Amino acid sequence: MKKLFLLLIVALISLQAEVAKPWQTKLKGLTSFEQHVVNDKGTERAFSGKYVNTSEKGVYRCKVCDTPLYRSDDKFDSHCGWPSFDDAIPGAIKEVPDRDGRRTEIVCANCGAHLGHVFRGEGLTKKNVRHCVNSVSLNFDKKRQSDDKVARAYFAGGCFWGVEYYLEKIKGVKEVTSGFMGGKVKNPTYKQVSYTPTGHIETVEVVYDPSVVSYETLAKTFFEIHDPTQKGGQGPDIGSQYISAIFVSNEKERRTVKKLIEILKKKGYNVATQIRNKAPFYKAEDYHQDYYERKGKKPYCHAYIKRFD
Repeated sequence: MKKLFLLLIVALISLQAEVAKPWQTKLKGLTSFEQHVVNDKGTERAFSGKYVNTSEKGVYRCKVCDTPLYRSDDKFDSHCGWPSFDDAIPGAIKEVPDRDGRRTEIVCANCGAHLGHVFRGEGLTKKNVRHCVNSVSLNFDKKRQSDDKVARAYFAGGCFWGVEYYLEKIKGVKEVTSGFMGGKVKNPTYKQVSYTPTGHIETVEVVYDPSVVSYETLAKTFFEIHDPTQKGGQGPDIGSQYISAIFVSNEKERRTVKKLIEILKKKGYNVATQIRNKAPFYKAEDYHQDYYERKGKKPYCHAYIKRFD
């Protein structure tokens, strides 16, 4: 009886593993070289991959689990010998320190399949990022170019850790990234923004699904998670990099923000939030991303206060 019970437990564990990772079956169907790359973190020879020179419109998907990873619009010719992208579909890619201690590996966030490496600071595109990906880790889908349509919004309300913490909890928000916007220095570091007059403001980029959550809802929440009346900083964080501002991408967003500010003014709030035109957004260092989530703490200078009916 005991032996039968143990066999049943083993069977259940195996079944759960298959349910949790349905792509395992597909992984077994890959060639030995494909498995070497996606599973053992191998690399194909430069200029040997089928997608090095592909320029057709479409979506690049994970070879193992079929998750959409990259759009053709973000692909560029880096002349490095592997497919290169300067952006990924939000939430699709995970970055992990490479075993060599020098590079940053990129894997599919869904199944963990090895894709390649990410490099920054090369100046090859305006985004200054290169995802160097093995062709053998990808499948190309010409028919599903419009998948995963998203919009982006930009908010600055003091320390970006707290703004990120609250905005990423909104249903329909796919990803929130801490960074810098509005300055005159390209690819600034946190130290530069903090201690030199770069003109940048700590800002978050919100990637969201407009079919699920509206820009107005995001903007309302922004006004409710920080003090929009404070000038020259936020809470104990004082300085031009901590001011309240919204960077708008079009006139529709501008009208929405102005409408919300007028509502707040009628309620007696002397709103100090600036409305600025969208400028280049620069991602902050990795240790700033998901700061409170990683630390298991809550914001020290941000809190939710309902200000709209």
